[in-house]
Amino acid sequence: MNIPRSAQVLSTCLFALSSLLTAGVYAETPEFSSMTISIPEASETASSEETAKIDVSALTIIGYHEITPQNHAIIPDYAVTPQDLEHHLDWLQQNGYHFVSVDNLIKANAGKIKLPEKAVLITIDDGYQSFYQYAYPIFKARKIPVVLAVVGSWLEVKNHQQVQFGDDKLARNKLLSWSELKEMQDSGYVEIGSHSYNLHRGIMGNPQGNSEPAATTRQYFPKSKRYETDQEYTARIYNDLKKNNETLKAHGIRSPRVMVWPYGRYNLQTVKIARQLGMPITITLDDGADHVTKSLGHLNRILIEKDESTEDLAEDIQARLLNYNDNNRPQKIMHIDLDYIYDPDPQQQERNLSHLLDRINAMKVNTVYLQAFADPDANGSADMVYFPNRYLPMRADLFNRVAWQIQTRTDVRRVYAWMPLLAWELPKNNPVSKDVVVTEQPKNSDHLNMGYIRLSPYSIQARQVIEGLYRDLAKSSTFNGILFHDDTTLSDYEDVSPQALKAYAKAGLPTDLNKIRNDDALLSKWTAFKTKTIDDFAMKLADDVRYYQPFLLTARNLYAQVALSPYAENWYSQSLEQSLHRYDFTAIMAMPYMEQAKDPQQFFNDIVNRVKKYPDGLKKTVFEIQATDWRKNQPVPSTEMADTIKSLYQQDAIHVAYYPDDPIKNHPDTTVMRDAFAIKSNRLVP
Repeated sequence: MNIPRSAQVLSTCLFALSSLLTAGVYAETPEFSSMTISIPEASETASSEETAKIDVSALTIIGYHEITPQNHAIIPDYAVTPQDLEHHLDWLQQNGYHFVSVDNLIKANAGKIKLPEKAVLITIDDGYQSFYQYAYPIFKARKIPVVLAVVGSWLEVKNHQQVQFGDDKLARNKLLSWSELKEMQDSGYVEIGSHSYNLHRGIMGNPQGNSEPAATTRQYFPKSKRYETDQEYTARIYNDLKKNNETLKAHGIRSPRVMVWPYGRYNLQTVKIARQLGMPITITLDDGADHVTKSLGHLNRILIEKDESTEDLAEDIQARLLNYNDNNRPQKIMHIDLDYIYDPDPQQQERNLSHLLDRINAMKVNTVYLQAFADPDANGSADMVYFPNRYLPMRADLFNRVAWQIQTRTDVRRVYAWMPLLAWELPKNNPVSKDVVVTEQPKNSDHLNMGYIRLSPYSIQARQVIEGLYRDLAKSSTFNGILFHDDTTLSDYEDVSPQALKAYAKAGLPTDLNKIRNDDALLSKWTAFKTKTIDDFAMKLADDVRYYQPFLLTARNLYAQVALSPYAENWYSQSLEQSLHRYDFTAIMAMPYMEQAKDPQQFFNDIVNRVKKYPDGLKKTVFEIQATDWRKNQPVPSTEMADTIKSLYQQDAIHVAYYPDDPIKNHPDTTVMRDAFAIKSNRLVP
């Protein structure tokens, strides 16, 4: 089964054309335009067990752009012929889908009605004149409600002038006229939605000049060498959406109730602004099924591409109703240190980046873990970062640039920002720099010494600084996930800071750690308390980031010993079971040379077998292998790494990563690694 095309667009064509979106509208005619759906093709693409899991209560939103003969298309990749549209509608009708309107969604959200099973909302983006000529008659004849989202600034252009259409120009008569819009609205079958007034474009998103979506990007001003402030950003978005509503009303169109985000890009702040302006429904390009009883704030959608067959449409819909998304795709992961890309010479830095992109494309990985912090003194703690922030020196404004280039110039589907949880070395003039994890001196030399500076998770002030760092990252860049560093740990001799001891006492634990360590029951309780503290804080940070990056995934590094020995949870305050439960993915550092494993093959076998004991353990585990033997300061041979990947796949591993990628030495070899990764299919995993 192929992944829904909306996910493909998000990862590879997110900002390629100025017409990548979808729209929304309502009808005042029948409560539902009924056409039933049973998905007879399901047996060809899913097992009977999977078919039983189909969520028939979910809403499916299908988004189109152009409905026109191919030789007339403005955006050929997203143009659908009238004949193909009719085939789609026939298939939906024959298979039991029910077409619903915006009115229906609002009433269902309020609990006034219940949507029919297998409900479908049709949306159209951009407002091309061909919609009136070719599509409107079809929807009207079939009595199907549709949402048509338009860009106000395009419609305001005089007929004899040209519309600025991304980097190109478009004749005004290629877009709908005001009279056509009003006629269709008054029919009761077309609801005019907002596609913004002037956010369907790119703005400068970093000093390197990347053009990024206007709705979610903090604009960079090269003359003053600064970014847009929070207040400036909020005012720009509010004024744009308000102006579009006013423009539509001035031409006899009802104020929109639906906001369709340009390029599918949004955040919870833009959703809030849209709601304030009377648009409770906003539509994205995210994966996943929609349930209007839960929220109207960001509904997901399938984006239809050129030549999409009814079989393609069936697969896309079924994937949504089965709650499949890109999480179900095997991840082939390159873990990248930005330190390799950074260079004081901007031209050399760009050459380094170009070489990295070539390696990513050559290796055909689909996921990247990308370093967002820097540790120039190599003491294990971050004392610089690669994004603008309020707390630490910025080594270079580089994360945004690299993340955006990876997302738009490679086939990578997900970029994770790799960030420490606690290992932040703040400037000495910051009083919070003293709120660190304190280690009790062990009585034996075999004690596990974590060895790096970490801020205490029990310090309110330290947590506030860390939360601020994550928010600053989130508002400055576009990414899909967070990878929490291996510092998400407290040893069995930590933390004895004053704040930590107060927290232990409040939890009913002794403040004498020797007493705890000498009592298995107390040790178990203390370990569980610290593990929960760490994981709760990581989840809080993820929630903070989701305000700016709503479709965020979480992953965390886990020490191999935790997977190999349950008692190791006490040494690290890490739990494999809790990690699998709370994070989207757990990246086990399966690095036998680092662990000094006597038998590397048995080392991997034992980890895989432990993971298999948990429901969905393999689906949620990343096996991260090492590309460098740090004890000998030598690269692990590419052929050995490839053999390890093949062995993991033979044991049913799904997700595999390696660290580090060294683009300077071209290690590991891209051809060898590509061939190993290629063994695992890219298809969705049920």
